[in-house]
Amino acid sequence: MIMNPPSRSATRCPRHPFMRLASSVLCLGAMIHMAYAGAATAASTAVASPAATPAVTTPVADPLPAGSYTRELTLKQLGRLDTMNLQGVEASDAVNFNIRADEVVNGAQLVLSYSYSPALLADLSQINVLVNDEVAASLALPKEGAGQPQQQVVNIPPHLITEFNRLRLQFIGHYTMQCEDPQHSSLWAKINVGSELKLSVSPILLKDDLSILPLPFFDRRDASQLNLPFVFAKQPDNATLEAAGALSSWMGALATYRGANFTSALGQIPQQGNAIVLVESKEAVQLGSLQIPELKGATVTLLANPNDPRGKLLIVAGRDAAELKLAANAVAMGSKALVGSSVVIDHLDPLSPRQPYDAPNWVPSDRPVRLGELIETKQLSVSGYNPGNITIPVRLPPDLFNWREAGVPLDLKYRYTPQQESANSSLLVSLNNNFMKSMPLPSLKSLDGGDNLLAMLKKDESLPREARVLLPLGVASPRSQLQLRFMFDYIKQGECRDIIIDNMRGLIDPDSSLDLRGFNHYIALPNLGVFNDSGFPFTRLADLSQSAVILPDGSGPQEWGAYLTVMGRFGESTGYPATAVTVVQPKDVQSVRDKDLLVFASGANQPLLEQWASHLPAGFEGTGHRFSLSDLTLRVRDWISPDPQANQRKPRLQVTYSGANSSTYLAGFESPLKSERSVVVIASGKPEGLADATAALIGGDQYKDTIQGSLAVVQDKRITSLVADEQYYVGDLSLFKRMQWMLSQNLLWMLLVTVCGLALVSLLLFVFLRSRARKRLS
Repeated sequence: MIMNPPSRSATRCPRHPFMRLASSVLCLGAMIHMAYAGAATAASTAVASPAATPAVTTPVADPLPAGSYTRELTLKQLGRLDTMNLQGVEASDAVNFNIRADEVVNGAQLVLSYSYSPALLADLSQINVLVNDEVAASLALPKEGAGQPQQQVVNIPPHLITEFNRLRLQFIGHYTMQCEDPQHSSLWAKINVGSELKLSVSPILLKDDLSILPLPFFDRRDASQLNLPFVFAKQPDNATLEAAGALSSWMGALATYRGANFTSALGQIPQQGNAIVLVESKEAVQLGSLQIPELKGATVTLLANPNDPRGKLLIVAGRDAAELKLAANAVAMGSKALVGSSVVIDHLDPLSPRQPYDAPNWVPSDRPVRLGELIETKQLSVSGYNPGNITIPVRLPPDLFNWREAGVPLDLKYRYTPQQESANSSLLVSLNNNFMKSMPLPSLKSLDGGDNLLAMLKKDESLPREARVLLPLGVASPRSQLQLRFMFDYIKQGECRDIIIDNMRGLIDPDSSLDLRGFNHYIALPNLGVFNDSGFPFTRLADLSQSAVILPDGSGPQEWGAYLTVMGRFGESTGYPATAVTVVQPKDVQSVRDKDLLVFASGANQPLLEQWASHLPAGFEGTGHRFSLSDLTLRVRDWISPDPQANQRKPRLQVTYSGANSSTYLAGFESPLKSERSVVVIASGKPEGLADATAALIGGDQYKDTIQGSLAVVQDKRITSLVADEQYYVGDLSLFKRMQWMLSQNLLWMLLVTVCGLALVSLLLFVFLRSRARKRLS
């Protein structure tokens, strides 16, 4: 049983020195009375384990409705990456959680793991659990459990939970009955990110109407990884696989940070759940218990799964390859316009061709981009003395040339409420947790504004400021985060005068901008790191119109699933479906020689690996494995270095060993068919091993390392980057920058150019002097 402590406003004793003695007895009596009253009303709110032991006491739950199941999400899975540190007399932090459109909540529990300061007064300190700003529980902080890990189970009333929800944890702490410092170091509580939210839900049936797409295949309310099967009515040809790639990349773009994994099956719909079914046929098709009638054109249909009435099937069909791709592109790019259970697509206007680096998710490099384009405007405003970071995702093109560049200019416009007095108030700018710059936030006394300042403050209580910050690309990555933090100085007024007034505000103007126009696009490859992070170089054009996928001879569901998952990764990077990707077999590789090539292999079914063996740093030879190693494996260094030559380590050793063909690897090299074109190979000794490679691309906490270099070997959850081979460069440099770069790379060239320059200057000087001499003689 948890007693509900009285609120601060009801229990706080008067601070005036002449009233302190007279009011202390009345204040103490009021607190005791309210504590007993609160105990009666909060008895059923939360169930606590004994204070001295961190064991969980599970409440007796009501019987669940038939078909119900439980979803369990930690605070980390809900987006909180580190411990919640709650400090001061009052502090709070929050995470969001949402309920899927095809679920209804029967009950909810929060298994809260936390610790708190031993200096707290138990009668006046508490942790409140709020859902959508409604109190679900108030947890006491007794002396017996202070300073130790604690765990409590809180029952959350289902009526507090809506479609979109905010779980807020509020700490109220006091360490003395007398005058106290509101920011004293003893006022703290920590909430572990392992705290778990358990939701008991029941499924509900959605209507068979295409207007609900992408539901139920993807639900933006669901924070878990997307897992979706694709079903091919018959052995898919290249056009069918291209249509499936457009759909999986569309789903991958929707899933964003959650990640998306796709599996495939041939001629068999799943026994339960959802699936996307691709059909190319001029006649009626029978897939188990599913009957697809004769088609009348490019058709898109949403219907219930015959094997599971709670599941849905999205049928994308056509009488030939052209109609099937038309239907798939209509879903990937125009699903919001579709209405009804089934539609026939008559026409899809061709869009203007995509331009390099115009992916919707990437920061444009041909114009300044407003910060308001990268994040919701409401997230640019904060309040409080220490409100935390404003985090802005900055997805940069991975091939920005960073040699001798000062940095990306950030033109920052911001407002804040100036304090009467302050010494250390500032706005901090960081990139990927690397400090960049600090801008002071002057107080009213230190500002030299005179009458103009006073007139300006009368019109607007906040004070507008501007600053320019150069963000060095040396600490940037394709998935960068810009962190802006207002920190207001807390001035101690003296004993019994320290009262926090919640009037501090800070705002980043949405018109603040980043400008990438001064940077060339030029990068050294192979670099599996940028392939892993952003799909580069394939995603240089968002629709993958300059990319081709080469699937092995006799490919099956494992190869198709790996291909679809990688397409989903590309969509996650660009935010756009891969509507122009080309799929071919090895025998047709010459037809795509002008494209970047993504090659899949499992065992010995990919003849290109044998043809290109001299270019590959790894391979399968009979029952053995071959790996080329360089000095890179002996060096402790960063994979991405500002020095473009840092990754050039030629192989010095070749290792061959025998064993089961279970190794899985990713390798990159320059295309043997055309210079400045790239090849990335995803290969495994057996078809099911390709799932290990795609899982490593998606990543997660279970992986200690990431895919880097030019060769990465995946063994279960371990990734080993073995070699960085000779490199090649792709992209364009301005004439002057190219000359500088070429001279810096070759000392002999620099000497030669210097000698030629001196000779040319000498010749011009000689001609000029001879001309002057002739004029004097004449």
